[in-house]
This record gives sequence, structure tokens and C-alpha cells, in this order.
Amino acid sequence: MRKFLTLFTFLFIVCTLQAQELNCTVTINSDQVSQTNQQIFRTLERSLSDFVNKNKWTNRVYKENERVNAQMFITITEYESDRFSGNIQIQSSRPVYNTSYESPVFNYKDNQLNFQYIEFQPLVFNENVFESNLVAVVAYYAYIILGLDADTFSLEEGTDFYRKAQNIVTQAQGSNYSGWSQSSDRSRFELVDNLLSNTYKEYRVAMYNYHRKGLDILADNNSTGKQIIAGTMNLFQTMINRRPNAFLIQTFFDAKSEEIQNIFSDGPKVDIVKLKETLNKIAPLYSSTWNDIKY
Repeated sequence: MRKFLTLFTFLFIVCTLQAQELNCTVTINSDQVSQTNQQIFRTLERSLSDFVNKNKWTNRVYKENERVNAQMFITITEYESDRFSGNIQIQSSRPVYNTSYESPVFNYKDNQLNFQYIEFQPLVFNENVFESNLVAVVAYYAYIILGLDADTFSLEEGTDFYRKAQNIVTQAQGSNYSGWSQSSDRSRFELVDNLLSNTYKEYRVAMYNYHRKGLDILADNNSTGKQIIAGTMNLFQTMINRRPNAFLIQTFFDAKSEEIQNIFSDGPKVDIVKLKETLNKIAPLYSSTWNDIKY
């Protein structure tokens, strides 16, 4: 009995140390498709869930409690034979120290999803070969999620993940599928290119400062945490001065606007007037949200 318990403990530890990186919920919505046989969508949902969560994306060691929480919502708008069209929305979050709160990190909708799929077709990722647009898109966003998460814990820690995503873009650009082209606006190329570009270096500094230096100390020092988060907004102002309408700033506030409004509507006060002026300059699309910040 003791030997059995020892073996069980050992296997549990090994499995924990070798846990995959993502804890991702995949949902397929086919309500817009006139298709009597819904089984293929359920099969696809299960296959994608296994693909994302059981694939080992890196050589890094993740503990079970370090897996990155994420969601992928795929809406199918057209389906014929083995061809699918629609969109994919990706969300991810990370825990905040000394709280039960999960902070949203990424919330992005990609409207250029097209792929071919046959039911029960194996989903296999080869980073050196483009074989399936579905696999390429999902793998690309897996690396984007991991890169952004890493950047919130350590300064520019996500670089290796972004390079993996960039390699997928390079492989996919020879295909006829949309979303990969350098000339397309708000494309997968543009997103990862911006993340790796020195032109937008403040974005990654902001991701680290906001989360690690700001959010993670709110529970212990609310006033200092707020001051750091407020100061982080000035980094986006620097980006705006250099490149107005920067894509990355939009992606940041798509995920963070409601959280920022909540942070500054309660507890110790900061210079809200100045903060709201800055927020309205760098993220005017969320002016109604900033107006809801009470002081």
C-alpha cells in the first residue's frame, strides 16, 4: 500500500510539473448555419479543445496552477462541404496576487476565419509547415496568449512566444487564406509585428508595469498600486504621439476599459481629472466609460 501511494504521489508530481500551458475553453457557435447535422460542430469543438489544451506549446515547465486561463469562441457563419467561414474571439486572463480576481489581458475578435475541415480529421501542428489554416490560426493565438501573459509577469518575457507566432505568419502568407497578409489592416501579421517592433516598445513596458507593479500590489497597497497604474497610461500617450491610432492601444483598452473604470471608482483617490484627460486622449472610443469614473 505504501509503495502504491509513493508511486501515485510521484506520478502526480510528474504530471503537475509537465502540465500543458493553456487552460482554454473552446466554444463553437453554428446558430447562423442552416445545417441539420450539428454533430460535425460538436466534434470540431472537442477536437479543438484537445488540440489547444493537450498540445505542448513550449519547452518551459508549467505547474498546474500556472496554466493560462483563456477562451476561444468560434462563430461559424457559412458552411458548405468541408469549407467553413466565420470569426474567432479570443480572451485570456491572469490572476492578481493575493486576490481571487482574474484580470482580463486579451480580448480580441478576428473576423477573417476561413478553413477546411473534415469530421474527425486529426489536428496536428508543425511549426515549420503550413498544412491547415484552422490549426495555424489557433496555434497563432495560443502563442499570442502565452506571450501576453508572460509580459504581465516579467518585462518582455513574451518575446519567444511572439516569435513563434510570427513564424506561423511567415508560413501562412503563402496560402490563399485571409488574415495573414502584410497589406491587410488589423491583420495577424500586424498584431505580432507590432508586439515585436521597437516602435511600440512602451506597450510591453506598460503591460508589465500595469499588472506586476500595479495590480499585483493593490491588495497590499491600494494607493501606490493606483498611482502606478495611472502613471502607466502616460506610456500609451508616448505611443500615440509617435503613432496615432496604434493597433496595440486598441487591443489593450478592449480588454481593460471596464477594469480601469472599476479601479479608479473606489478606494484611495488619485488625480482623477488628469487621469481622465489622458484616457480620453489615448482611448477616446471609451469616453463614456471614463465618464463613469467617480471621484
